[in-house]
Amino acid sequence: MLRILGRVRANVLISGGTGSGKTTLLNCLTAFIEKDERVITCEDSAELQLQQPHVVRLETRPPNLEGEGEITMRDLIKNCLRMRPERIIVGEVRGPEAFDLLRAMNTGHDGSMGTLHANSPREALSRLESMITMGGYSLPSRTIREMITSSIDVIVQAARLHDGSRRITHITEVLGMEGDVIVTQDIFLYDILGRRPVRHADGPPPFDRHYQAAICRTRPLFQRGSQPRRSARTLQYRAAQLLDS
Repeated sequence: MLRILGRVRANVLISGGTGSGKTTLLNCLTAFIEKDERVITCEDSAELQLQQPHVVRLETRPPNLEGEGEITMRDLIKNCLRMRPERIIVGEVRGPEAFDLLRAMNTGHDGSMGTLHANSPREALSRLESMITMGGYSLPSRTIREMITSSIDVIVQAARLHDGSRRITHITEVLGMEGDVIVTQDIFLYDILGRRPVRHADGPPPFDRHYQAAICRTRPLFQRGSQPRRSARTLQYRAAQLLDS
């Protein structure tokens, strides 16, 4: 599924809590980018390790002692649009640069990716809306949500579980709007069914470990020969086309 997301140039937003492995997952997703694409990364500190030959790395810079010379994430995203990028990858979205990233995703830079802090895909959409509002944009809430739905195709949720393991818990598609509500659909869901104690031979106290996970809420849309609904913004149709070819 992640390979399909990289091949069909879907706009992906990776969300998760602190230490859930968002940057590591973003590194893994960049491995599926074609080698002939020009990729520009915007980061606070260089953490991404892209293996493609056409990569331009941009980093923010704090102000000096006189309070001058600061380069913000918004400056990087605005300037990278003049560098003929095919994909824009933002290390972490944490402020009003979310508006510039969505605008870039919606103006011909398909396949862009970014990360943000959120505990669920629904919360990621809410935080994205609040970040745009923080930038001082006096836009109606419905306009912001329409921009989000037209820009983002998939939200990948990463989580750090109680036993310390890191898992992808949701792969959620953003379908569109129904009234003023953003409609989403879980393509894959990591469902924890229970726990069991695990004892060591050395005798420490038992601890809980998730022992069962299930992938559910899937429909046969990715099988060869399937005929999903023909929607230009539907990831399922684009993925089925790729598999049929």
